[in-house]
Amino acid sequence: MFSKTIRINGAVVSCVGLVVLSTGCNIDGLWAHHRAPKGPVTSATHPEGDGASNKAVDIAIADAQEVDLVERVIQHRALYHRALEQLRDHYQTRGDATKLAWAEFELKGLRGVKPFRYLLDSEIPSDSLRPIEQIAEADAMYERGSELMRRGGHGVPGLYRGDLMIQAAGVFRELIERHPTSDKIDDAAFYLGEIHKEYLPDQETIAVKWYERAWTWNPDTPHPARFQAAVVYDYRLHDRDRALELYQSVMRHEDSSAHDG
Repeated sequence: MFSKTIRINGAVVSCVGLVVLSTGCNIDGLWAHHRAPKGPVTSATHPEGDGASNKAVDIAIADAQEVDLVERVIQHRALYHRALEQLRDHYQTRGDATKLAWAEFELKGLRGVKPFRYLLDSEIPSDSLRPIEQIAEADAMYERGSELMRRGGHGVPGLYRGDLMIQAAGVFRELIERHPTSDKIDDAAFYLGEIHKEYLPDQETIAVKWYERAWTWNPDTPHPARFQAAVVYDYRLHDRDRALELYQSVMRHEDSSAHDG
């Protein structure tokens, strides 16, 4: 048996892990009713009936038909967004205030929808990235994403706004894509894990992948990425073996850090 105390969002949480069955820190109750009902089920299997234990499963390998359909969705999504922006600009030029307001409202709605890439290799960047330099634009994007999360109620369930959380995820993702060598990529990956874990339904597999990228890109990341991934595996995906492995990794990493210090 081992015990663990960790601070998450200002709160001190104690956890206990057993050799046979690990138990993490289940804080789902704080956020379950706030998660935005947007986006498809992409990962975890759900138990049928009355909540029997279920195991996490891998997403099926995409076949040619799926790849083709996903590519078409992404292409048409981009065309739709571009055409809507052009329509908005047209109404603005003509001075048609009513239709301009309609187009702006529709564009605002698009910004509040989490677009998926559906193929996990496309959804999550390569694990070979490394945060090796400070980049001013990336720093500014990180601050913007953090501010959107704060305004969206991160850590304060009563202030939750799903549209702002989704916008924050978009900013963090863009940061990683545009600046893959920035020293903020592991920070952005961690908060993408937080957003997918806490605020989007049925995104557990994506969440743990983002947490994994945080510590893969930066083994000394200051964020509790390993621990949060363990909690997801433990309470959401019911993969006790993987959860225990990660709980033990947290302990080893902290012991090593303390020894180095």
